[in-house]
Amino acid sequence: MDYISVAEARGLKGLRLVLSAGVPGPWGIAAKALFKVRAVPFVAVRQEIMQPNEDLVAWTGRRNAPVAVYDDEPGLDNWLDIVMLAERLGSGPSLLPADPIDEALCLGFSAQICGHGGYAWSRRLMMTREGTAAPQPPELMARRQAMMSGYGMRPDAPENAPQRAIKILHGLVKQLYHQRERGSDYLVGDHLSACDIHWAAFSQMAQPLTLEECPFPVGMREMYDQMPPEVRAAGDAILIEHRDRIFARHIGLPMEF
Repeated sequence: MDYISVAEARGLKGLRLVLSAGVPGPWGIAAKALFKVRAVPFVAVRQEIMQPNEDLVAWTGRRNAPVAVYDDEPGLDNWLDIVMLAERLGSGPSLLPADPIDEALCLGFSAQICGHGGYAWSRRLMMTREGTAAPQPPELMARRQAMMSGYGMRPDAPENAPQRAIKILHGLVKQLYHQRERGSDYLVGDHLSACDIHWAAFSQMAQPLTLEECPFPVGMREMYDQMPPEVRAAGDAILIEHRDRIFARHIGLPMEF
């Protein structure tokens, strides 16, 4: 994927999307997919994972990615703010259901998938537990621990994370089977919505794509694939069937990052 620097991005108008270069971070994958489906053009701006990114902080006030910056508006890094920006700038079918109850259900599932305390948050905490991630150099592990502290990790959070992840997976599975019974291929309603895109992006933390579909950096696929057996057991095949359908119909593969 072609990236420009923060310095170059600051002089441009339109949508600039800050992404972690060379890494299929699920929050970034989701943001890209939302803007793609909504036909919103953007310029990709480079962020380096687990680095200070001082120039990015000076511009947006954030060190991490993704961050969406449109014209002279403040940068947005929250998953819901990015959904609403895609809705505002985009065209074609909305990614929010027209029915207000379905819209609330859609955003509720998205919050459980990628919000604070959600599935991805919990899986990321599991990756900090000793023995659950692929071996990494001590310097990288120290940076990862510092990063997790910056995310507000409590001492008991990794221990509680598996049960939270299992609860969310069970809810997604139940909803998908309910939708299948009523003849729908989507999590909510009868059309693609934001929560479908969010699950497709974050499903890497349940079952990673193949290396052909997603050319992971060395060690990253193994890190994503390691999880407590009880969490793996909660991952019903319908979750991956749904993920594969959303990528095939709406997002496309292989990934570029």
